[in-house]
Amino acid sequence: MEYLLIFITAIFVNNIVLSQFLGICPFLGVSKKIDTALGMGAAVTFVLTLSTIVTYVIQKYVLDVFGLEYLQTIAFILVIAGLVQMVEIILKKVSPALYQALGVFLPLITTNCCILGVAILVIQKDFNILTGVIYAFSTALGFALALILFAGIREQLSMVKIPKGMQGMSIALVTAGLLAMAFMGFSGVDKGLAVLFGLGQ
Repeated sequence: MEYLLIFITAIFVNNIVLSQFLGICPFLGVSKKIDTALGMGAAVTFVLTLSTIVTYVIQKYVLDVFGLEYLQTIAFILVIAGLVQMVEIILKKVSPALYQALGVFLPLITTNCCILGVAILVIQKDFNILTGVIYAFSTALGFALALILFAGIREQLSMVKIPKGMQGMSIALVTAGLLAMAFMGFSGVDKGLAVLFGLGQ
């Protein structure tokens, strides 16, 4: 039940984009069409889950062991950049079709701060490896959900007449704010579920 609580909380209550404001650049930049949003969401889910495993192992078995905790941020950035490049090369050779679908979005993931943010949060929250992977996967699903919803709304907005002063990024920011407010409706759901399943204090 603890894992279910983490899953629901990471997707709805503490959504990485709409509640913690990480990953805003791809959220605004790759959300004009649902197809691109789906591709970006899938790529982020894969890389975020994989990078969390690798950064956790590096933190616990290299940085902590040798007293190099102060190198956490730079080490994690290098690991994430390396993983993205490795995944891109492997996909290009093993599955060209999947590479064509995700290849455009993979380089963008290197600059997605939610990848680094989640890797650091897993360490700060003192999760074990299984809990950390579930948290990372759930967070990535939350990112994908927010991105796809936002892309769907923006596609609909492109079909209606919007005042000239509100066109482009202006209406996108207003829409993002309204979407974040909508997700605030999930506040307290995690506490209710914790009490329901006997996980509350």
